Amino acid sequence: MNLKAERGAATRDRVLAIATRLFAERGYEDTSIETVLQETGLSRGALYHHYAGKEALFEAVLEATESAVGAKIVEAVRGIRDPEASLKAGVLAWIKLAGDPVIKRIVLIDAPAVLGWERWRAMEERYSFGMLKSALRATGAVPAEFLDLHAHMLLAAINESVLLVARGGDRTAAEAAVDEFLRRLLRHD
Repeated sequence: MNLKAERGAATRDRVLAIATRLFAERGYEDTSIETVLQETGLSRGALYHHYAGKEALFEAVLEATESAVGAKIVEAVRGIRDPEASLKAGVLAWIKLAGDPVIKRIVLIDAPAVLGWERWRAMEERYSFGMLKSALRATGAVPAEFLDLHAHMLLAAINESVLLVARGGDRTAAEAAVDEFLRRLLRHD
């Protein structure tokens, strides 16, 4: 029984790795199940045993990508005790990570369109957006009743900076702009 479970996990991991590459390179719309089948060497039945269809496969890819991003952000803030410094370090880590073509395409471009905003936001809540809200709460700079709104505004500013950089903008300038935005947001006057 363990051998069967291990093989199943190995198959899922291999399919996720190949599907991640394909979705990142071609986008959701231009990645067909047939291409995934060709690249993985699986039969349609074997693929559907693990994933109900293309959207379910994409959602699994997104979940794995979000999990990896979350782990990298946690690593970037590890050991930082000051809540504001931790928030800034996490935000700057996200800006760097979101510039990765795989993350940009899967998380920022295709996910909202494929899953719809509400399902995408629910997943984001479990990962990077949830961490952002927790970090912002820890600073004490935002009253509890405005936390969600401020977190959305901060995420929008961060993601717009990422997309500007991705379109050929200056990463250093974008990071400086987000740093200034955070400084103003966290001012405790």
